[in-house]
Amino acid sequence: MKCDRAWLMLRRLGVLVGVVSLVGCGDEPMADLDAFMAEQREKPSGVIEPAPSFILYEPFAYAASVMRSPFDRPSDAQRLPASENNALLRPDQDRLKETLEGFDFDSLQMVGLLARGSQIWALIKDPESGIHRVKVGNFIGRDHGRVVRIGVADLAVVEIVPDGTDDGWVERPRTLQLSEN
Repeated sequence: MKCDRAWLMLRRLGVLVGVVSLVGCGDEPMADLDAFMAEQREKPSGVIEPAPSFILYEPFAYAASVMRSPFDRPSDAQRLPASENNALLRPDQDRLKETLEGFDFDSLQMVGLLARGSQIWALIKDPESGIHRVKVGNFIGRDHGRVVRIGVADLAVVEIVPDGTDDGWVERPRTLQLSEN
């Protein structure tokens, strides 16, 4: 008898759980969701911007592979024997370095001229904003550049640079234009 009663209680409990779960599936809990969706549908829809157009990629044809390597000496320099003047040409490593020899030539600016009698000085601005007076014969730049001429709008310098051989040197002329700053 106790077994029948337990079975009956279990059966009633199952029916009760079924009824409660069916009540939970009613339309009432979905009403707020339906109202929200209806409200969203009534709002004006946004405009989607068109996708941007892309520029087609054009492949680059590298044609410099048949040219001389920048690390090789030029062919005419390889064929020419060293001249006697270049054999004697070399910078004086024993002289005292001047202030402007501590800067790259390209970082210097000519900013003005000074004259007293027949003596002319160029005013050179270094990268640290220092102003220096130079005259013909002074050295500037890291490549042993010597001032050879001071003009009204420029400064001529001759540098002594390695020519690519073991102990060869060549002269390279450079100019420094008067800056308008």
